[in-house]
Amino acid sequence: MNKLTAAVLAGFLVLVLGGAAPAAAENEVVVVDIDQALNSTEAGKAAREELSRKQREAQGKLEPMVERFKEMQEELKSKRFVLSEDALYQKQLDLVELKTEIDNRAKELEDKFKVDKERLEGPLRKKLIGIVEELGKEKGYGLILARGAGGMLYNREALDITDLVIERFNKKG
Repeated sequence: MNKLTAAVLAGFLVLVLGGAAPAAAENEVVVVDIDQALNSTEAGKAAREELSRKQREAQGKLEPMVERFKEMQEELKSKRFVLSEDALYQKQLDLVELKTEIDNRAKELEDKFKVDKERLEGPLRKKLIGIVEELGKEKGYGLILARGAGGMLYNREALDITDLVIERFNKKG
C-alpha cells in the first residue's frame, strides 16, 4: 500500500468514525434517578428538612390525644367491674369518640403533609426534569429512563447521569 492510498484510507476512517460518534450518542440510553437527585441537591435537602419539621409538629399535635386515649383505656380496664352498666357504656362511647377524633385528625394531618410535600418538592422535580431534558438535547441522548419506573430491572452504572443532573441543578441554584 502506498502513502497516498494509506492517507486516503486513514482520512476515510476518520470521516466514518468521526461521523459515527454522534449517531452512537443519539442511540445511547441513559438512566437518571430523580428521587436521588432531589434528595442530593441543596434545595432538596432543605425541602426534606422542612418536611421532617412539619412531620414532627404533626406528631406533636397527635401525641396528647393518643396519650389521653391510652389513659382512658387503662381507666376503663381498671374500673370495668366497679362502674355501673350505664357509666361503663358512656366510657366506651367516649373512648370510641376519641379514637374517631384521633383518626380524623391523623388523616387531616396526613393530607396536609401531602400538600406540603408537593408544594416543596413539586417545583424542584419540575426543574430537575427540565435539566434532564436539557442534558438529553445537549448530549444527544436517544432515550433517558427514570430509575424506579416500572420495567427497569438492571442498568450499568456507567449509564447513570444522576450525578451530572445534581451538579447542573446545584450550579443553577
